[in-house]
Amino acid sequence: MTTQIKKVFFSVVFSLLLAVPADAGLTGQIDKIVSKYTQKKVQFSIHVVRASSGKTLYSRNANKALIPASNMKIITTAAALRYLGPDYQYKTKVGLCGDSLVIIGSGDPLLGDSVTDAKYDRKAGWIFDDIAAQLKKLNITAVNDIIIDTTVFDDQRVHPNWPKDQLNRWYACEVSGLNFNANCIDITVENSAGKIAVSLEPQTSYVKIINKVKPIKKGKTAVGAYRNQQLNKLIVKGRCKTKAGPFAVAIERPAGFFGFGLAENLSRKQITVSGKFIEKKHDPNCDFRLMAEYSTSLVDCLTRCNKNSFGLAAEALLKTIAADERNGSWPKGRQLISQYLLELGVEQDEFYVDDGSGLSRYNKLSSNAITTVLLGSYKNMHWRLYKDSLAVGGIDGTIGKYFKDKKYKGRIIGKTGYIDAARSFSGICITDNGDFIFSILANNANALPRTAVNEIAKAIFDYSN
Repeated sequence: MTTQIKKVFFSVVFSLLLAVPADAGLTGQIDKIVSKYTQKKVQFSIHVVRASSGKTLYSRNANKALIPASNMKIITTAAALRYLGPDYQYKTKVGLCGDSLVIIGSGDPLLGDSVTDAKYDRKAGWIFDDIAAQLKKLNITAVNDIIIDTTVFDDQRVHPNWPKDQLNRWYACEVSGLNFNANCIDITVENSAGKIAVSLEPQTSYVKIINKVKPIKKGKTAVGAYRNQQLNKLIVKGRCKTKAGPFAVAIERPAGFFGFGLAENLSRKQITVSGKFIEKKHDPNCDFRLMAEYSTSLVDCLTRCNKNSFGLAAEALLKTIAADERNGSWPKGRQLISQYLLELGVEQDEFYVDDGSGLSRYNKLSSNAITTVLLGSYKNMHWRLYKDSLAVGGIDGTIGKYFKDKKYKGRIIGKTGYIDAARSFSGICITDNGDFIFSILANNANALPRTAVNEIAKAIFDYSN
């Protein structure tokens, strides 16, 4: 080989080496993890982009729409921020129409929410105490009816595509124009010397309990609460050695839950309720006298939704963006969220919006759809607000117990997702070499452990440092 030919040869080889993609190492790392599970028929849609430029660093079926589970909440919360704005406040109004006490719901998903109340040092039932205090300030010791106006949302409180056998679970609670205590009741079962006691928190006669729990001296405690044909009549059954709970059970007709609880608490404060509880639109012609207004920020709702995967917050946000003073609904909310995705440039065949929380298996998203939303949020002036709503690896939320190693802690941020046979994790890696947005979706994924999804996120972070 002549010297000139050698020079040409090595020049070509060097050029080819330079042409190898900079992300070849990342591709190898992720493909190595994924290959263990594709043989088990797990379907993946994965997309990784550099946040500063939007350049794709890794793509595997990135345009394929899969069931996203709770990664649907990323889309819902981003759309809520887009349509409602960062300063939006839910405002629940309490006042008087004649001698009737009127509560006008705003769809607030965090009213009486224990996590939010703890954040603001509010004790359980604080709102009932405050309403009683407002009445006493006006020297009112008796009211007639309690009217609760829930018409900010429609009356379809249960999504038709949620699993029917899970409707008593906290994550499948009803969605109302007036929500309270996450629309759940906490049940505790105790075995005291062979006698079973079942207690409720908050205590209310709105929920009836049929105690069928058996005391045991040996073996494992296993207790559950089950609905029957009668409204809010729960059968608690199983076996109890010492104690079970408290565990949350979703109740029916949340506005009634609030109304009964309010009436019971007013009675304890020596304020008589002589009429009925009525759920209806308040009379706009009455001389409504506002006594109190209770606010919840959009920021708090985004945080509960994304950090803690609180489904009620997601569904309330979806209906809120659809509400024009009243009748917020799933169909109109779906339409607006779909419009938002199309505006961002996501192709129609890369998504289908069915609910806000991701509990429905009819939801479909591609990993590209999710990274597009996250990238759009990243470039938005409200990115800091949105980023702070996501769970932080090794610190809080649904990934607080993961990514605890020093190099990952606080630097892998995102939203997890899990329903039967679907796993997801999307978010951002904050590295010394810039920020990297990712989305990992897996279906037919019962054989896919959580650690495998986390390993992909770690591979993205490691590649970027």
